[in-house]
Amino acid sequence: MITQVTSKMKINKPANEVFEAFVDPAKIGNYWFSSSSERWEKGKKILLRYDEYGAEGFINIIELQENKQINFSWGEQNDETVVTITLDVLDENSTIVKVSESGFKAEDPDIVTKMLGQKEGWIYMLSCLKSYLEHDIKDLRASLVH
Repeated sequence: MITQVTSKMKINKPANEVFEAFVDPAKIGNYWFSSSSERWEKGKKILLRYDEYGAEGFINIIELQENKQINFSWGEQNDETVVTITLDVLDENSTIVKVSESGFKAEDPDIVTKMLGQKEGWIYMLSCLKSYLEHDIKDLRASLVH
């Protein structure tokens, strides 16, 4: 069983602008989490908050390649997954953003529900990112209803 979800979306912005939307704490609150404790850098443990849901959690930045890739782990101990965000340049004004999350446990009886939920969340985040970067829309985040 493949225990990875992958989502992709074309963003009509250069890779450097897309990259900065993730790593810059002043920008992430416009489309994804309400806040990020600091700029994302390799080896850092970053606190992300969702004020609307009263939730917060840490991510551990594993690797960062400027304007190309971000790898981090997150989740509860013994239930962590690894997220890889890849930025593929199409041309000077277009980037394909690919998000892959792996590490789901095949023996988990709720694996299908968890993987579908993560896939839904990544597509929603990418849609909010696209709206923010291409059209300066900042009020879509935290609106997904289950």
